[in-house]
Amino acid sequence: MNKIFWAADSTVQTNDFTTYPQTGIGQVFPLFVKNEYQIVNHAKNGRSTKSFMDEGRLKAIEEKIGAGDFLFIQFGHNDEKKEDPTRYTEPFSTYMENLETFIRVARDHSAYPVLITPLERRCFMDEKHLGIGAHSDYVAAMKQTAEKNNVPLVDLYSMSRMELKKAGEKNSRRWYMFFPEGEYKNHPEKSEDNTHLRYDGAVNFASLIAKGLKEIGGIYAEMLLDDLKL
Repeated sequence: MNKIFWAADSTVQTNDFTTYPQTGIGQVFPLFVKNEYQIVNHAKNGRSTKSFMDEGRLKAIEEKIGAGDFLFIQFGHNDEKKEDPTRYTEPFSTYMENLETFIRVARDHSAYPVLITPLERRCFMDEKHLGIGAHSDYVAAMKQTAEKNNVPLVDLYSMSRMELKKAGEKNSRRWYMFFPEGEYKNHPEKSEDNTHLRYDGAVNFASLIAKGLKEIGGIYAEMLLDDLKL
């Protein structure tokens, strides 16, 4: 069975009922892939490329990844946190260098790396217009890394911005942890979280990644369900 390993942050992590209704993209991605592929989700809340490696999480992947497997690499939200030296990376130096380390781990084990640009936050300035957000330099740096290392890239950042603009400020709330007081029994307080996802958002943005893989084609499209309409 081919495995899809995921190295990423809270937007991708697998959640349990203690954090419900928060849902990660990696948690729902099995909806889009054939049964013979297994998702191994190492994504963890709050991690950057730096802290993920420093905590031995990439090492744990390296010990298990093998020929024919895939390594999905999706970071940016926490690499940009200048106030936290345990996570911060410079976009056009240390961030790119760290991404190349992830790529090498995959290739050294005859696995296939895939770079995925970070999901956009709900950074609306008004009902229709998104702000610039904080990801742009990291997106550009990841694209440069992909080109330099000849690695396929799924531009989730650009696709998610388009989805957010189309939905607008109010309609996009259902995708994120943005809801009124009392909506959830185990999360009774209101939430205005514009970063983390609920189930509908995770499925929507996972479908964009599937769409990107389908467009890349070849072995990256072969993992997806037949006749998948995206």
